[in-house]
Order: sequence, then C-alpha cells, then structure tokens
Amino acid sequence: MFTLSVAFVAVLAAWEYMGMADREGFKPPRIAVVVALVALFLASFQWPDYTAAILGVLSLGLLVYCTFRSPVVQIMADASASIFCLIYVGLTLVSLPMLREQANGPSLVAFLLCVVWAGDIAALYIGRVWGRHKLAPTLSPNKSWEGSLGSVAGSLVVTGGLLWLAHLLQSLPGNPPKLSYPDDVWYWLVLAVVVNVAAQVGDLVESALKRSAGVKDSGTLLPGHGGVLDRIDALLLAAPVLWYAQIIHQRF
Repeated sequence: MFTLSVAFVAVLAAWEYMGMADREGFKPPRIAVVVALVALFLASFQWPDYTAAILGVLSLGLLVYCTFRSPVVQIMADASASIFCLIYVGLTLVSLPMLREQANGPSLVAFLLCVVWAGDIAALYIGRVWGRHKLAPTLSPNKSWEGSLGSVAGSLVVTGGLLWLAHLLQSLPGNPPKLSYPDDVWYWLVLAVVVNVAAQVGDLVESALKRSAGVKDSGTLLPGHGGVLDRIDALLLAAPVLWYAQIIHQRF
C-alpha cells in the first residue's frame, strides 16, 4: 500500500511536469510515461536490486516509442522530456518504498518527512521575519540566506526531538520501539543537515523548471498550494540522498 500510494503521488506530479513541458513545446506521450512510471514502481517492488536496469529498459522503451510516435522534428525533445520525467519524478520517489523496506524503515521515512517539513516551516517564518540577503534571486526571489540557515536549524531541532522520542520509547517496558535510530547522535545530526540541503536544492530546482516554463505553480490540484509537484519538490532530491547516504553508511 505504501508503494502504491507513493506511485499515485508520482503519477500526479509527473502529469503536472508534462503539462509544464507541453507549454514549452515539448510533447511527451503522457500515457506512455505514466505506464513507464507505474512499471518502475511495480518492478522495483518485486526486484529492488535491479532498479537501475529497469530504469534503463523503460527509458529505452520511451525513446523507441517517441521515435515512432512523434514528428521527426519533435523526437529529440519529446524523448528527452519523457525520460527526464521518469528520472526526475520516478527514480527519485521510488527511493521512498526502498527506505520503507529497511530494517528501521518507518523510522527513516519519519526522519525524512520531519526533517524536510520542519526545514520548510522554519525557512518560511525565519525568512519572512529576518530574511535580508537573497539566496537565488533569479530562481526564487523570496528565498533568503537567513531562511536557508533557519531551515537547517529547524531540521536539527526536529532531529533532536526524534532521537529523544526514540530513546524514550525504547526505555518503556514491554513494548517494541516505534522509532529506531541505532547509530551515534552525531551521524543523524550530520545526516539531517545533508538531507536539509538536498531538500532546499530540490525546491530551487523545481522553481527553476517552473520559471523556465513561465508558470507560477506546477498545477492547481491543491487550491492555495499549487500542484502536487510544488508540495513534493523538496522530497525529490532529499529522498534519494537519504537512501544513498544509508547505503554508503552500511558499506563503510
């Protein structure tokens, strides 16, 4: 159910991305991309060790499909937009089910969401009150260095709270721990900073894509909040960064 839920969100986000691409003259085959996206999630669920190979096969399939479906002058543009959508939305979000399947998977997902959301909230309020120096004015004029540093601080604070809560739950008799963060405290604090920076970059990347397409929001599905892609842009980089950080940590 978790994999299906993430796949559903990915489909919505991909549809919005293809809508933005369409505004720029790209014509990615929407149904084919959605089918490839769902196939990526289902295949990675069954054979997680072959996710990279599955992505390659699906990408080649989209290339072949665009070759015979698109006008000759559109083939490169349509294939590029299709494959990039599969990577930008599919490969990034498929790391969420992979995180969930780890030994302390629910705790990792909770860590990821709390770090990203706390960083977003802290950046919003600290940047609004104390923001003076623009972070990336050409990409996102409202973001400031003060807000960015506040975002890191917010992620560190919520990480400390998660570690304290995990320790408290583990000390309760007769109940298996609901949260598990087995490594040293410094590891999770460093990881919180890394994930937070990835989330902020992910936000800026989506802002750049929207500016390139000449739109304010990726969609209108969430009134007052834009589209689904606007809500998950930070996760698109933060989730794979956490996944790869865990893999590297396990190896070394």
